[in-house]
Amino acid sequence: MRRLALGSLILVALALPACTRPSNETPAPDASPAVAAPAMHLLVAARIAGSEAPDANAMVWDDAGRIIAIGRADDLAARFPKATRHDAGDGVVVPGLIDAHGHLMNLGFALLRADLVGAASKAEIIERLQVYATTVPADAWIIGRGWDQNDWPEKDFPTAADLDAAFPDRPVWLERVDGHAGWGNSAAMRAAEAKHGKTFDGDWQVDGGRILREGDKATGVFIDAAAAFIDAAVPAPSEALREEAFERALAAAAASGLTGVHDMGVSRADLALYQRFADADRLTLRVEAYADGDRDALADRCAQGAYVHDGGRLAMGGVKVYMDGALGSRGAALIADYSDEPGHRGLLLMRQEALETLLAKIKGCGLQAATHAIGDLANRLVLDGYAKVLGPEAGASDHRWRIEHAQVVSPKDLPRFAELGVIASMQPTHATSDMPWAEARIGAERIRGAYAWKTLKDGGARLALGSDFPVESVDPRLGLYSAVTRQDLEGLPLGGWQPQERLTMVDALAGFTADAAFANRREGEIGRLAEGYRADFVVLDADPAAIDAAAVPKLVVRSTWVDGEPVCQRPVEAATTP
Repeated sequence: MRRLALGSLILVALALPACTRPSNETPAPDASPAVAAPAMHLLVAARIAGSEAPDANAMVWDDAGRIIAIGRADDLAARFPKATRHDAGDGVVVPGLIDAHGHLMNLGFALLRADLVGAASKAEIIERLQVYATTVPADAWIIGRGWDQNDWPEKDFPTAADLDAAFPDRPVWLERVDGHAGWGNSAAMRAAEAKHGKTFDGDWQVDGGRILREGDKATGVFIDAAAAFIDAAVPAPSEALREEAFERALAAAAASGLTGVHDMGVSRADLALYQRFADADRLTLRVEAYADGDRDALADRCAQGAYVHDGGRLAMGGVKVYMDGALGSRGAALIADYSDEPGHRGLLLMRQEALETLLAKIKGCGLQAATHAIGDLANRLVLDGYAKVLGPEAGASDHRWRIEHAQVVSPKDLPRFAELGVIASMQPTHATSDMPWAEARIGAERIRGAYAWKTLKDGGARLALGSDFPVESVDPRLGLYSAVTRQDLEGLPLGGWQPQERLTMVDALAGFTADAAFANRREGEIGRLAEGYRADFVVLDADPAAIDAAAVPKLVVRSTWVDGEPVCQRPVEAATTP
């Protein structure tokens, strides 16, 4: 998807008109300021899709944001005559969409930095950077994200020399689209070498990382753990900038119809920022945060227990762990050599013993493990680690442990997800972004176990679907489309890539709603439209399950509601009072 126009990080701003967060109450014209606000709210639409009442066109919720009733508009209006009425016109209401794997702070910073997504050449990268450079202070680093050498004619990794001619003295540091590699110029490398007191030339490497070199000279590309050397030299953002980044991420999520995100890799500082937003009623999204590995946030949770904010929109009860890198940067850990780089099998970011020790700690703290595994070796080792730590009763217990991405899995290991009760947290647009080059990476045999959503589901495994934004677009319409077509936005390849793995729209919607809620134990209150559930929903101009798949990316998100409050609303509809 990234190689097409709709793949930009600013997709939502380009494809959808701006939305606002208005008050969700419109008092009657003769209402007195002394009169208390009505306790009930009635939404009338063309249809309430995904509910247990197939002919429902109205829904009522209370001031606490809990659904009280779903049914026909006339009946509910008679039952709740004083309810504040919200008219969705000919819109269709669907359960709030949940992205089961995203990175909110990364999205926010990506929206503040140079957007390199979809750049078709190194020359286009330079052009975008030159424009961006005019918008920031002259002494600031030039920071960008989104380059992908697979989109360029030569397909080769870039070098510092490609940046040096345009930026000889100003540090430039550009994160690859997958977040697992960075590309810097010579000035950035000099700054990092001065900070660390060591040269990047030579033949040494860091565990879990790879410095690309020509001979013994560093080229400027740093993969996985090696990228931390440059990251450490980049000036830290101010708290005001961090707040702006988070605010932009929330706005982008709401505009695209997301009511919830499983935010992977949240630090102690990030959680504190989220808490401040929640305390001030500025958190317009239900955020299920996962701690950033074995760091301060995990220490807090082990000491204090799982965190839940009083407002119900913020929680942390899980831990994000990294086992390997990404396929696009050849960091995914494979059982056999890369087909397009003989002798290289990717990078393990953690040794098996260390993984098992960390998993035992997570289990002992009563938390949920969510482990990044993309290559078939990484997936096998994580499954082995889960089996050992969870014990022989893993498949019968309700642990809800997850593998994030589950991207390339040996056919022998696919059944183990269901056997061990492991949730496959997968991102449909990864398949449609990677399909032009994925088979070249791993060959025709291994590709049969890659992006195998339907095989996993049919085998009894639970799926939770997301996007991995900002690696991919935050827009869930693209994820739904990719899941059911396995095609790009031009409808290619005809019939879909590896079409046996296509999902039905019903299953795809479940992956972004009820199944995503299940993935972190929220299935009893979100992910469905039913009495007693939170009033998290989206108003669209059509039912995704009732239209041709080709039209799904063009669905209009008219409004997004969390706890019965409109967090994004467009002029097409307005709240009224009977």
